[in-house]
Amino acid sequence: MFMETNVLSLRIDGELLDRLRGHAAKRGMSVQDYVVRTLIRDDFDERFKTAVEETERFYGVR
Repeated sequence: MFMETNVLSLRIDGELLDRLRGHAAKRGMSVQDYVVRTLIRDDFDERFKTAVEETERFYGVR
């Protein structure tokens, strides 16, 4: 399976980059991989939350 990739460029201050480096290092990851995984996790969490809310509305749980 071929997945298209694109480039996203971010401008962040040095303090934030240092914190990201620390979080990534604790997990044995590059900063790029850490940021991508964080974005993927947050996106999944949001989609899951939306799906649960839609299911509850469908079944009248609320």
